[in-house]
Amino acid sequence: MIFCARKLTSSARLYKIRQRADAAGLVFCHSEPVPENDRSAVERKEGMNVLTTRPRGTSDILPEEVWKWRRVETVLNETAALYGYSEIRLPVFEHTELFQRGIGDATDVVEKEMYTFMDRGGKKSLTLRPEGTAGAARAYLEHKLTSWPKPVKLYYMGSMFRYDRPQAGRYREFHQFGVENLGLTDPAVDAETVALAYDICRRLGLRNLKIRLNSVGCPQCRGAYREKLRAFLRPVLGELCETCRNRFERNPMRILDCKNDACRALTQGAPAVGESLCEDCASHFQEVRNHLDRMGAPYELDPSLVRGLDYYTRTAFEIETADLGAQSSVCGGGRYDHLIKDLGGPETPGMGFALGLERLILIMEAQNLFVQPAGGCDVFVAALGLRAAYEASALIQELRGMGLAAERDYQAKGLKSQMKAADRLGAKVVLILGEDELSRGEIVYRRMDESAQETLSVEAALGRLEEVKGAAEK
Repeated sequence: MIFCARKLTSSARLYKIRQRADAAGLVFCHSEPVPENDRSAVERKEGMNVLTTRPRGTSDILPEEVWKWRRVETVLNETAALYGYSEIRLPVFEHTELFQRGIGDATDVVEKEMYTFMDRGGKKSLTLRPEGTAGAARAYLEHKLTSWPKPVKLYYMGSMFRYDRPQAGRYREFHQFGVENLGLTDPAVDAETVALAYDICRRLGLRNLKIRLNSVGCPQCRGAYREKLRAFLRPVLGELCETCRNRFERNPMRILDCKNDACRALTQGAPAVGESLCEDCASHFQEVRNHLDRMGAPYELDPSLVRGLDYYTRTAFEIETADLGAQSSVCGGGRYDHLIKDLGGPETPGMGFALGLERLILIMEAQNLFVQPAGGCDVFVAALGLRAAYEASALIQELRGMGLAAERDYQAKGLKSQMKAADRLGAKVVLILGEDELSRGEIVYRRMDESAQETLSVEAALGRLEEVKGAAEK
């Protein structure tokens, strides 16, 4: 049975009820009431509660789709290594304060989208990670990577979580690849990071790409810009959404990032942050552009580009494509020179970006960039009879020990059915074991692409497979 507690506000009370449920042998569930249109459902079947649908905003990556993910992940891993990045694996949840201090209280992520909960003891607030940069910065400090040679180059891949309206390429659990380059303010680092993001897209074959580039300045020059922006927005303040009105004093730049169509219309013609850059920020941005020009990166200046997280300073960029409708962004990132200090560490500049794998794969599908790989079965062993089935068990393990992908029939079917199974699996070779062949120490060797077969000794058949395997590897 399931015991469900709803709308509990006291974590202490929640903990006591959980203990009572555990003692009674009940499955404890704490949730808000489920909306009628929620895809998740519990159906009663034969007296048991059976979960029949995944939670809204999540997805199952089935075997016939996983090969696409592996191809993308291979390119991501290989390209990151070419640029000198090392992989780091981070916890799926962190202390809530890390994201509040790192991302910023006035962001949509912290205000509306985080999955936050009290730990089982009811004493600490934890949050499923909505992004990877804050966790990477925390690990950089905790493990004293400050002593490593600069820059420290890290990358990660994994699940992130945001409560948002599911749409094309956007889920509540999504997968993200990100890089963090820590320790240097050199504009060449910014340019190289943008180039890495563009290079990944190029290696995956993406077309119709556009790099949008801007500088959002530093805390010093942003102060003057905020005053200009407030002066522009003040006459229409009452027409903005409630969230934007709340941000007007705290961080008016976030208003430019609002997804409300009415607010977007009201901010048209707002002063650009580039007009208020201090001398150092303007010089830094020009140097970034000089490096990108020499690299041949096809960027466009976009004075309206403002990243959605508070830790960004100076360089900001996004890479877009026209092939995913309204959700055109492939990846985005920028510089964050004060994040690690905000988390209690030393002044440490950083530059990075992240891209969502679901959205990336959707774009690749739209551009027909995936080619179905050949079947994964090298050898199918067809056994006829009980004695042959025993020998097939030993043979198939020997084949796998040789590095060959091997399969067999487990249902004692006839030869015709087994050959059809081998064909469905895309097997290159079928080895047929029958009672007569076993008594002579032989095996039938059949090449599926030639529809020809011959009877060989077991040793000769294995030798032939070694030759086929060697030729394929070349």
